Amino acid sequence: MNKKPNILLVYTGGTIGMIKDYKTGALRAFDFDKLLKRIPELSHLNCDISTISFEEPMDSSNMNPDSWVRILEIIEDNYTAFDGFVVLHGSDTMSYTASALSFMLENLSKPVIFTGSQLPIGDLRTDAKENLITSIEIASLMENNQPVIKEVCLYFEYKLYRANRTTKINAEHFQAFASLNYPALAESGVHLKVHKEYLLKPTNKELVVRKDLDARIAVIKLFPGINEHSFECIIDNDYIKAVIIETYGAGNAPTEEWFYKVLQKAVDAGKFIVNVTQCSGGSVNMGQYETSVHLQELGIISGKDITTEAAIAKLMYLLGAGINKKTFKTVFETSLRGEMS
Repeated sequence: MNKKPNILLVYTGGTIGMIKDYKTGALRAFDFDKLLKRIPELSHLNCDISTISFEEPMDSSNMNPDSWVRILEIIEDNYTAFDGFVVLHGSDTMSYTASALSFMLENLSKPVIFTGSQLPIGDLRTDAKENLITSIEIASLMENNQPVIKEVCLYFEYKLYRANRTTKINAEHFQAFASLNYPALAESGVHLKVHKEYLLKPTNKELVVRKDLDARIAVIKLFPGINEHSFECIIDNDYIKAVIIETYGAGNAPTEEWFYKVLQKAVDAGKFIVNVTQCSGGSVNMGQYETSVHLQELGIISGKDITTEAAIAKLMYLLGAGINKKTFKTVFETSLRGEMS
């Protein structure tokens, strides 16, 4: 006999948790203890839903590694009691948080689904209800009393994505997120279709929670006209341990002598330099063009087809784990949670 899944809804903040006061037009936080009253459709789902909220809802612009640890600890504390988790989060930095959680939850064997909305839950044309209902439905999918989804995902506008493959692409449309280098894991239409061939395969090991993150990193986006002084002042900063450089196309960068020398100095100082493409889709392929051969010669780390959001999370995770310098490049260039091809 199949058991009824227990799902924990974690509200951190964001538009999805707001309702409008129609007298004043102001938005206020939603009382999730009254969830079924506001969204009676949830009673049709074959699961039991519990809720927990941040004491003070956070705008996602204020999210940081400490906030990620708070979410992580809620999941950790409730991991054995629940079959799945749905995290409600503001959309602006959702890909960053969800990517980070994918690295922080090692050997995850239950679904952690991030979702949010572009409009508040009480608005006439809101996307909040569909995103919330379907996220809970996906989190409660079971086969042989085991969760179908066993990874950190992001659900938005009828599609379930691997979280660390996503990026926010639109501030106005309901289709706010895309996963340009990896297919959707599931699609919601008349029927809910799960593409099992794209899901992460479980390790059958015990959950390991990683809370140590090192945020001493920087991101530099190359642009025509970038100069030595601005480039060097970031990379040569003693506080910075690792730098992500968003390069052109397939990982290309200026071949000017000053650019090479600044990077060489940073590499010699033991800093980790990661090359990711600033294109929305596609992959870094150093050596394909002459304008990336010098990066390859310096031993710059290839981000392959990783998103900038996932690269940031992965760097913080690996720096926090104290991976030694000899193996750091190899570990970063290895897919740990399905974040790169």
